[in-house]
Amino acid sequence: MHWGAPAFGLAAYAAALVALAPATLIDGRLQSASEGRLRLAEARGSLWSGAGWIEVRDAQGKAGVARRLAWRVLPGSLLRARLVAQATLGQAARPFPVTLSLSRVEIADAALQLPAAALGLGVPALAPLRLSGEVLVSIAQLSLGRGGVHGEATLQWRAAGSALTPVAPLGDYEVRFKAAGTAVHGALRTLEGPLELEGEGSWSSGAAPSYLVTARVQPRHQEQLAPLLRLIAVERGAGRFELDSASAAFGS
Repeated sequence: MHWGAPAFGLAAYAAALVALAPATLIDGRLQSASEGRLRLAEARGSLWSGAGWIEVRDAQGKAGVARRLAWRVLPGSLLRARLVAQATLGQAARPFPVTLSLSRVEIADAALQLPAAALGLGVPALAPLRLSGEVLVSIAQLSLGRGGVHGEATLQWRAAGSALTPVAPLGDYEVRFKAAGTAVHGALRTLEGPLELEGEGSWSSGAAPSYLVTARVQPRHQEQLAPLLRLIAVERGAGRFELDSASAAFGS
């Protein structure tokens, strides 16, 4: 077993590099894989154990929302030529696994709570509506790598509202996302509420989002909600509106 000591030495050296590597390396990987939409700000510690603020940013990489992130690498994962860490988002969130390899970052069974204003990051036309409510994001599985994005996630908007209308809440809504390669597809449905929304959309790397959403307002709320919807949508009939990414309403 003359090679035992050198092999042990190399393994110890590799472990030391991982333990001492700065946490800022994670920010670089996230920024590259997400085209600047995900960042790790104020990263402290090392790849082995650290903390920072995970930021979700708009297409220009400027405005966004942030949540506290902490992680701890599981030592046994080093034997499989990858890093597996237990991560937590926020103060009371349950931990979830994050796997880093040479080609990708993988996330599974993660949950994130955000203010409704975060919806304006994905659909800029919604930002002026001063949205309120709670957004819950559940990530079943997500992989960010050189080949693009792959995975599934669900977004729920609970107690949805807007500062521009007295009707509150507008309802509860759900969007199911599926990502494959450079494209992400989303399907919207209404869980309950006086404002009924349904539609589909897609996002591709390097291209503007494409989506069509139909909004239907119950008769007793049409007078109150019609002015709000006319700001962002095209009226197609009594109580029926269309939010179309290709329309003039979204081009302004």
